[in-house]
Amino acid sequence: MEIFISGASGFVGQNLVSYLSNFNFSINSISLRNNDWRQKLQGYAIIHLAGKAHDVKNTSDATSYFEINTNLTKELFDAFLESNIRDFIYFSSVKAVADRVQDILFEDVNTKPQTPYGESKRQAENYILAKKLPEGKRIFIIRPCMIHGPGNKGNLNLLFNLVKKGVPYPLGSFNNERSFLGIDNLNFLIKEILENKEIPSGVYNFSDDEVLSTNDVVGIMSSVLNKRSKLVKIPKRLITSLAKVGDLLKLPLNSETIQKLTENYRVSNKKIKLAIGIEKLPFTAKEGLEKTIKSFVSKESNYNF
Repeated sequence: MEIFISGASGFVGQNLVSYLSNFNFSINSISLRNNDWRQKLQGYAIIHLAGKAHDVKNTSDATSYFEINTNLTKELFDAFLESNIRDFIYFSSVKAVADRVQDILFEDVNTKPQTPYGESKRQAENYILAKKLPEGKRIFIIRPCMIHGPGNKGNLNLLFNLVKKGVPYPLGSFNNERSFLGIDNLNFLIKEILENKEIPSGVYNFSDDEVLSTNDVVGIMSSVLNKRSKLVKIPKRLITSLAKVGDLLKLPLNSETIQKLTENYRVSNKKIKLAIGIEKLPFTAKEGLEKTIKSFVSKESNYNF
């Protein structure tokens, strides 16, 4: 079964290539930086991972998001429609529809992206969904929440470094609920989509089954590091006041930082599990996070060897 993957050199791509290679899949990496890929598209499926990631520091030019995330996706999708390839799997993001979630995020939510990153992803989604799909082809728009796993270089590393140094976590009074996506569950879901011809085209959220609070994450990190979890429950009003001071003085501890660490962001994965016909994913959110944190520890041990 021949699979084409764009963005195969990234964190998700490397893990997915390694996983699928253990099964009956022949993996071809394609680069969208030149037009050579157009001559190669003959096979079973395209998994489109390549894109410009969200710049949390907001230093990127907004137009670059649309050039990469929107326009290149349009080109690749048009080539797919003209090819003999059956499946097109596009990795969008939950940020394409909501930067903040009041309740639980389902696939049919009214879209309100607030950033160039989210809007560029959403425009790509709209283009794909507006096209008439030839008979025998399927399209999947995947909206993953925060992905983590071995090799990940995201925000979890920053929190891990604080816990490792024994710095108390000062936001213990906030008991939020966030969805995560362990790379092993992501790999499993993609394999199921590729192998199960009965799964219909559509938009699907990807997330672990359980939600975790930031306090839970700190606790899991502390346990893996064999350290006592240090949670400090500073009153919420005082934290809010300190954040406003941080806004004025442009300090790391500001309102945006507090928001990201304490907000709820719950994502439903019921639709994809129903389509596959399963009740639970192979790994719990805790198991996935433990594996990620152990990879951080192992990496540091190798550096110190």
